[in-house]
Amino acid sequence: MTDKTLATEGTDDTEVKQTGTETSLLKRLNAFHAFAVPPKDFRILSRLSPPSLLILPLTFSLTSVASVARNCAFTFCLIVSLLTAHNSHAAVLPGIDVLASRNFHILQGKRVGLITNHTGRSLNGTSTIDIIKAAPGVRLVALFSPEHGIRGTDDEKVASGVDAKTGLKIHSLYGKTCRPTPEMLAGIDVLVFDIQDIGTRFYTYIGTLSLAMRAAKTVGIQFVVLDRPNPINGVTVQGAIPDFVLPEKKNSCGAITSIHPIPTRHGMTIGELAQLFNTEFTINSDLTVIPMQGWQRKMYFSHTGLTWINPSPNMKSETAALLYPGLGTLETTNLSVARGTERPFQMYGAPWVNARAVVNNLAKRQIPGITFSPTEFIPTAKGFSHLGKTCYGISVIVTDRNQLDPVLAGLHLAQAFYEVHPDRFKSYEGYATETGDRYAWTLLTSKRMTPEMVAGRWQDDLEKFRKGREKYLLY
Repeated sequence: MTDKTLATEGTDDTEVKQTGTETSLLKRLNAFHAFAVPPKDFRILSRLSPPSLLILPLTFSLTSVASVARNCAFTFCLIVSLLTAHNSHAAVLPGIDVLASRNFHILQGKRVGLITNHTGRSLNGTSTIDIIKAAPGVRLVALFSPEHGIRGTDDEKVASGVDAKTGLKIHSLYGKTCRPTPEMLAGIDVLVFDIQDIGTRFYTYIGTLSLAMRAAKTVGIQFVVLDRPNPINGVTVQGAIPDFVLPEKKNSCGAITSIHPIPTRHGMTIGELAQLFNTEFTINSDLTVIPMQGWQRKMYFSHTGLTWINPSPNMKSETAALLYPGLGTLETTNLSVARGTERPFQMYGAPWVNARAVVNNLAKRQIPGITFSPTEFIPTAKGFSHLGKTCYGISVIVTDRNQLDPVLAGLHLAQAFYEVHPDRFKSYEGYATETGDRYAWTLLTSKRMTPEMVAGRWQDDLEKFRKGREKYLLY
């Protein structure tokens, strides 16, 4: 393999009496001290309680004038970040924090292109753009945005532009092209990727990852992935592995929703996927993954202590992310998935749905970890089904996420809606793409095969994947 994974290092806690808040702060200072503060000065800072941070500029001036002079902009960012985050009790350091703690060694002296969006943030909420832009010895020269844009607010094709804060060019990877072109990569020594994924094959960010790795390989530049948590844990693997490949269109966007044949719920982090893609699908880029610190495979996002930032406009909660690998496939039918409401992907319906009949059908199925109730809602997202119309349907309540198999539940949902409305409920071409099984719709509807039998057909391939992925797991 050409991949390089940099092992994490433990923090060096100073042996002084500390309150719980001071201990939490100390860990952050230890993680960040390589930004601008030499070890001697850091020992002084480590003994400060949070209120004492108000005099940090004075402390810096007394203990390391030269250091602050060299890195004043970066040091100021650090101080503000610490002042605003000292009450956080996060257990996980994302890859950007680990990279910063090592003084951006892998980027030193290089011109950097950064693929990111609003989810690319440090433990304290500072944008990865701002962190790398201010990093001493590093030159950030271009930005690249995925689907939904650099700010994560768009639900349509995104045009290239200029970042108002930094003045840098933003190259859209979800517009005229979904793959960085040689012209976009001119003058760049290394591409850095920092985006929060949600753990589902057909979420487009991992497609952007693969296409960007290929582009980096083509022009002979290094590719660095800053790792982030899989928000729906790194243990569970579920769903079909596609046995068909989507055609790649001229703009390279055709296959982005099913970039490689992996399970619907793959149970891997973005960095682990990068390693798997690079080797198993012969991309062979010059890849380095910067791992997280403190993440464990069994963690859901709520265990990490990190702040949830909607990865896309309608992925508004960890619950929605958990449901998405299975129930989310209904976005490829003529139902609304409640986009634009407060609970997208947790409500499903249409103006013609008999909500009570669908709920009764689902209740008889006794699906573990989940219940349903009748509801009505009005979707408000432009460009999607039933805009502005009152939709009747179901509300989804997760009762035990450890018992829930969202992929199996999604098959049950599709079958229940079909059994109640066989003449109205229809799927589109994307259903086969998202489920990863071109026969699933027919088997569930006209063939009346049980969801358990449909899913049972995938188990041999899933077991092979579980074994094959082990060599790429970092945690």
